[in-house]
Amino acid sequence: MVQQDGTALAQEDDSPIARELADLTARRKALEEADVQLTGHTRVLTVSNQKGGVGKTTTTVNLAAALAERGAKVLVIDLDPQGNASTALGVPHTADTPSVYDVLIDEFPLADIIQVSPESPNLLCAPSTIHLAGAEIELVSQVAREHRLRVAVDDYLASNGGEMDFILIDCPPSLGLLTINAFTAASELLIPIQCEYYALEGLSQLLGTVRMIQKHLNPRLVLSTIMLTMYDGRTRLAQQVADEVREHFPKEVLDTIIPRSVRVSEAPSFGQSVLAYDGQSAGAIAYREAAVEMIRRDSASNERGA
Repeated sequence: MVQQDGTALAQEDDSPIARELADLTARRKALEEADVQLTGHTRVLTVSNQKGGVGKTTTTVNLAAALAERGAKVLVIDLDPQGNASTALGVPHTADTPSVYDVLIDEFPLADIIQVSPESPNLLCAPSTIHLAGAEIELVSQVAREHRLRVAVDDYLASNGGEMDFILIDCPPSLGLLTINAFTAASELLIPIQCEYYALEGLSQLLGTVRMIQKHLNPRLVLSTIMLTMYDGRTRLAQQVADEVREHFPKEVLDTIIPRSVRVSEAPSFGQSVLAYDGQSAGAIAYREAAVEMIRRDSASNERGA
């Protein structure tokens, strides 16, 4: 198109794809410029939601990788017998591998089973094996069965004091003894909630269980973080669910929303986090933003408490 004075009228590409690319570029630049400071104390978070398929393991692995990328020393404890977190971190977890099962049942020191993920020297994993599937039954007859993981974590931190910034515990999608051990070992609860129908269903039951844990087993446990996952910006439903969760939990919900992403789904089959698999993708950027937000929130609360 040409104006009367003969100048060419600039035609800017305003397509959805162009807008998305411009947004991703701006977010990458903001992340590069972001300055975050670790507080130096260890945060132990259990990642749990009894509803399956909400992205618990995906959240645990990718958040851990993003925190490690920021210089944090992170340990992922894989409490799910399926061992998906161990797979995604590229850590061997065959039947004869020393695992969380040995810690819970045979009282192995946690340090004896921890492996370093090939992704980063800052990223450690206590793997799960198929033996963990029978641990629920075996724990029933054990002394202090609800506190086994807490004792192991406390002993590990006592002998590795100051080294670990985050411990993330990945739970199975149930409220059995394994999950109760995770609740008892942690001081914080991180709940991933998918931005889909039925997202809040079962959450009241989970929070009821948390209140029971607080009352009888672990009074220091708090719901500190809710992460919205599998967000599809093309649907009104996703926005409605996000708004509803924010209305109920205004302080706990992260501003960062994790989008539904093919790259995020593909990464575990290559034994990688999405940051290693495709670090420029929307999913990888979102998890990096979530990690920055969590560190900043922790620093802010630390300053208020000082």
